[in-house]
Amino acid sequence: MTPTMRAAVVHAHGGPEQTVFEPAWPRPAVKPGYVLLRVRACSLNYHDIFTRRSMPGIKVPLPIVIGSDIAGEIAELGPGVNGWAAGDRVLVDPLPVADEGAPKGMIGEMYDGGRAEYCLAWAPQLVKLPDDVNFETAASLPLAYATAHRMMVTIGQVKTGETVVVLGASGGVGTACVLLAKLAGARVIACAGSADKAERLKALGADHVVNYREQKVMDAVHALVGKPRISGSGGVDVVVNFTGGNSWQEGIRCLKVGGRLLTCGATAGYDEHIDVRYVWTFELKLMGSNGWRREDIVSLLELGRSGRMKPVVDKVLPLEEIREAERLMEEREVFGKIVVTP
Repeated sequence: MTPTMRAAVVHAHGGPEQTVFEPAWPRPAVKPGYVLLRVRACSLNYHDIFTRRSMPGIKVPLPIVIGSDIAGEIAELGPGVNGWAAGDRVLVDPLPVADEGAPKGMIGEMYDGGRAEYCLAWAPQLVKLPDDVNFETAASLPLAYATAHRMMVTIGQVKTGETVVVLGASGGVGTACVLLAKLAGARVIACAGSADKAERLKALGADHVVNYREQKVMDAVHALVGKPRISGSGGVDVVVNFTGGNSWQEGIRCLKVGGRLLTCGATAGYDEHIDVRYVWTFELKLMGSNGWRREDIVSLLELGRSGRMKPVVDKVLPLEEIREAERLMEEREVFGKIVVTP
């Protein structure tokens, strides 16, 4: 008899009803170069919603177990796997390094991921999890926090004394940007869409909060730091905008001479319109950041281990409540990360 497991399975693209909790889904068999991982925590990302709905130009194999941020314990080693042992605590780097035998694409998108009791992980994707970092914290890191780390630290080089505006500050990437900016010693103006989220951002360390449903972000920023002038006065050093949705123009008009706009995505739409006169007149830098690298994950684990940064986990739900977890994510009723525990 084939061993089974509990899993959340997407059988077809579409709405939330396409995510189905299966109490007896076939458990994967370990194979050469892979380990069988006992999943202890898997966090959600808005990318999961895009995967379920279907993304133009990307063919996702169905049915599929979504979930790319995975932490757990090794249950079984496949042939040829060295340097690991059953029981080791690990975090999975969702994107494999380019190598012979590597799986194609991201785990939880192009092949089964972590919304199940067990999953297969290619051994070179494993990252050792320190004993003093819990599974929920670890599973919050790869997509959102490592992406934010690369954008804020590696690419953007945010530093002490700078003023940083973070749009969409209440989600996984947004809260990570706020924490990383404060860790760097910057002044943070965080933007969110409700009074409750605004208060929670203040508690997180944001110096100022803008409720964009009540006030135009550009007007609020100008009131706080002054309107940018070609003489060099006014404006902010950095605007973090991974939301898109025709918000770049406002962000650019908040930047001081030599300011930087950082982006790693466009969750609300990618077709932006900007007045390029501001770009050349104020000598602005538009800086893209694509995903993360292994060193970003390792750096974040060390920050978590040392207690210097703790990821914001809004809710931890059992796997059986996966549709509620997706609803909270899709309707943006989340502050930070949502984690499911199979």
